[in-house]
Amino acid sequence: MRVLARYRDFRWLFVGSSVSLLGSSVTTVALPLATVVYLHASTVQVGLLGAAALLPQLLIGLPAGVWVDRMPYRRVLVIANVVQMVLIGAVPALAVLNMLALWQLYVVVFLAGIASLFEAVASQSFTPSLVPREELLSANSVLMASNGTVSSVGSTVGSALVAVLAAPVAMIVDAVSFLFSGLCVARIGTPGPEPVSRPNRHLLRDIGEGLRAIVAQPLIRVVITTAALGAFAGQMQNVMLVYYIVRNLHLSAALAGVAITIVGVTGVLTTFVTTRITRRIGPGPAFIFGMMTSAVSGVVLAVAGGPFIMVLVILVLAMVLRGAGPSLYGINQQTLRQTLITPSLLSRVNATWRFLVYGTQALGALVGGLLGAVDLRVTLVIGSVIMLIAGVMAFASPLRSLRQLPAPQTAANS
Repeated sequence: MRVLARYRDFRWLFVGSSVSLLGSSVTTVALPLATVVYLHASTVQVGLLGAAALLPQLLIGLPAGVWVDRMPYRRVLVIANVVQMVLIGAVPALAVLNMLALWQLYVVVFLAGIASLFEAVASQSFTPSLVPREELLSANSVLMASNGTVSSVGSTVGSALVAVLAAPVAMIVDAVSFLFSGLCVARIGTPGPEPVSRPNRHLLRDIGEGLRAIVAQPLIRVVITTAALGAFAGQMQNVMLVYYIVRNLHLSAALAGVAITIVGVTGVLTTFVTTRITRRIGPGPAFIFGMMTSAVSGVVLAVAGGPFIMVLVILVLAMVLRGAGPSLYGINQQTLRQTLITPSLLSRVNATWRFLVYGTQALGALVGGLLGAVDLRVTLVIGSVIMLIAGVMAFASPLRSLRQLPAPQTAANS
């Protein structure tokens, strides 16, 4: 928490991000319930609503990095928060007026998804301007710890609010959170790096520069490739995790919920020790160890069986591994991107990362659903094998010997 105490501008970014995420966690619970209970939507319509929220990542994920690169990050964050406040706030307003329709929700989540994409790219690119390079690891650990904690708390708060209020009305909390977040971000004294003035700017050329920055930097190339493979394999397992626990392990839905909670809690706790682990063994080995830990978790879960108590012990072990791995490699991969890529290219590289990761997650969910219909246990094993391949790729790269963050002069240049 030292990084929060020392750096005022980063503290405002942290508070704004945490509050808006808390509100969004309420919407995560309230929106599906509003769709099903209030609008009587089918499961297919609910699924399409979820897809509409992710669609901007695939449609404009790459150009978003270019557009963010052309504006001060602080301005992008303020505008993104205001847009999301208006969009999310329209839902409870329409519900109160008895005018809410399903097509309106599709429009809201799609447009809010665009604003959220811009916010995420700008926020990840802004951090290196707010803290010194040597504090990036600590800053990213604090942000990830907050994200995990707030998401869990927000879901609980969302459930309580929905129980008291009508589901659409509960979303007013999310709208207010975006207003508060925008005010916090506006307090940041540093607007971010000045956009570089380049004559004859061209969208495709700028996107290409971001892609070339990834290809030209061996460490970033390996990190993004293996992270995308890990995201694909992880989502293969995620889509059928609860089904596997209930159907194959014959445990109750309540225990399945506890298992998912263990993943979240372990992830948050791991963020508090990631900085210490990374400084002891190095960012490269920590990234690889995180990938391997995630891979092993699926194999452990796949072999669960026997007496009830044995199943529970193996399940808890698998969930602990599943929560710890992503925190280790997630924090380090973000820090490596922020360290190795120059500010003029960082937003484009971050957008490319989101495009690849979210794109592979969508494919992973599809493949996981198809394989899960055949055999849930086999799906777990295949997902783990793919993660292991990604871990081996990382181990065979220069990441294996990366004991400290590279010096700034080794960063990819524009």
